[in-house]
Amino acid sequence: MRRFLLTLAVSVASCLTAAIPASAAFQLDSRYQDEDGDMIADIPADASAQVDPSMLIFAYTPVEDPAVYAEVWQEFLDHLTEVTGKRVQFFPVQSNAAQIEAMRAGRLHVAGFNTGSNPLAVACAGFRPFTMMAGEDGSFGYEMEIITYPGSGIEKPQDLKGKTMAFTAETSNSGYKAPSALLKSEFGLEAERDYAPRFSGAHDTSVLGVANKDYDAAAVANSIKARMIDRGLVEKDQLKTIYTSQTFPTTGFGVAHNLTPELQAKIKEAFFSFDWEGTKLLEEFSKSGDTTFIPISFKDDWAVIRKIDEANGVVYSCN
Repeated sequence: MRRFLLTLAVSVASCLTAAIPASAAFQLDSRYQDEDGDMIADIPADASAQVDPSMLIFAYTPVEDPAVYAEVWQEFLDHLTEVTGKRVQFFPVQSNAAQIEAMRAGRLHVAGFNTGSNPLAVACAGFRPFTMMAGEDGSFGYEMEIITYPGSGIEKPQDLKGKTMAFTAETSNSGYKAPSALLKSEFGLEAERDYAPRFSGAHDTSVLGVANKDYDAAAVANSIKARMIDRGLVEKDQLKTIYTSQTFPTTGFGVAHNLTPELQAKIKEAFFSFDWEGTKLLEEFSKSGDTTFIPISFKDDWAVIRKIDEANGVVYSCN
């Protein structure tokens, strides 16, 4: 169930923050400044350090079939072109790390970073998130689910002992950070010692892996699972949920910090003026309840995610 109550998430995350290493505190890479204290990189004050590219490169968070999402996003990208006066190219990324590196290197200008990779993108790539998808009533977010298949013998998280558990990637919140922390804190289960962890690379791959019985269980975002069921990629009766988390914020969209202030303002305008009615974006994301873009604050809305990172001893070191 979708909820607009991130405060509930903090209560769960607070039980995970014992014995947090001091080095795990969130901080921006030394190449970025944060004079206003909003926890994201400032736009460079020196105009010579700002960029105004002739073509904008846009990337959506890694998915199993990027070609599908290139089509889903095309109407929005056409609108972005109209508002900014720039050509826009969809860039299919294969991993969170590649997406972060592309923005850090100046090859990516506008992007949606998934929940778990958002803080790393902010810290290491100068990402400035300002919006996320939501319902018309302002509700947003998704839950992490631990799923298995009927007949697996797994009825509750404690039954994962001795089983194979699929995660997506170490930068993913629902695909790794939250479930690994929760399994340890709530059920005393540790990777390698109590269950065999596997990394699938993507939520859709994990869902299909469980449905096909390649994995005993997996941790996934239920919004992605719902869209896969709706598209007929997997049948609902192939999956069984044994754990559902509190609500987390979803993919955050934003820009590279060093785009000119004028261009950043136009990109924001494009997101908030986009008419979803009748678009493929609405067709795809309304399956998980999203029908509009709303403003967000990385400092406030991602606080629970940073707490989970702290619980996992995440260090924001940028190489």
